[in-house]
Amino acid sequence: MSEDELYSPRNPWFSISVGVTAAIAVLSAIVGLIWLPLLQPDLKLSGIWDAICSAAGVPNLPRPAAAVPPTFKTSNVVVTPEMLTRQDQVSIGRGATLAQRCAICHGPQGVSDANSPNLAGQYAAVTYKELNDFKTGARVNVVMSPFAANMTDQDMRDVALYYAYLPRVPSSQLNPGLPPPAIVVTGAPLRNIPPCGSCHGEIDIKAGSPWLGGQSAVYIKAQLQAFAAGTRRNDISEQMRNIARQMTAEEIDQVARYYEAQP
Repeated sequence: MSEDELYSPRNPWFSISVGVTAAIAVLSAIVGLIWLPLLQPDLKLSGIWDAICSAAGVPNLPRPAAAVPPTFKTSNVVVTPEMLTRQDQVSIGRGATLAQRCAICHGPQGVSDANSPNLAGQYAAVTYKELNDFKTGARVNVVMSPFAANMTDQDMRDVALYYAYLPRVPSSQLNPGLPPPAIVVTGAPLRNIPPCGSCHGEIDIKAGSPWLGGQSAVYIKAQLQAFAAGTRRNDISEQMRNIARQMTAEEIDQVARYYEAQP
């Protein structure tokens, strides 16, 4: 018998041997790559493809869990660097009229004597965001929540532009010579606390971060404690809550007293 006839499909022994070999290979693949992996009780596989990948040594990475919506309302305001930066004299005039209702707490000229935040010279985007958060319930206050409930979006913009137009007035505790605490200048890197000045500074301002110079120490301290406790939750990306949780009581007090003393 010639060699050509030996490896020819016409040779029944050659055909049978090739078929048996192929069947064994397919059966081995099914058993090794699918059946045995699926029999493992502690291995969670979602299908045949996961079983094949597992048998081939490809790591079975856990699938990310579905996002869990928060149980509380979050801020829906998207703050940008250009937000409410253009002065609109008509809007400022309307805001001046609306702000007469705010004078009892925030002062006739936006400077409070009642440990409420000073709004004179505050960035318009900041005031607008907080009013909007009070209106939607992302931030809750017994006085501000009902006050903001009936404000339209234009009302909030007008009031924000009006207060931004007013000049900043130093507090009665003005002391520009007071040295800044370390937490303001350098933060605490080992606790993932950035310096306060990186967002609230005079040179480097992050969009949506309020100007803190001249604010009441009582107010600043109360807000930091609220962020730390989680009772105030309208900060963007939970930044202030993460920072305040890591701050000591002494650092919170230092920050409050320092910013109150600034112009």
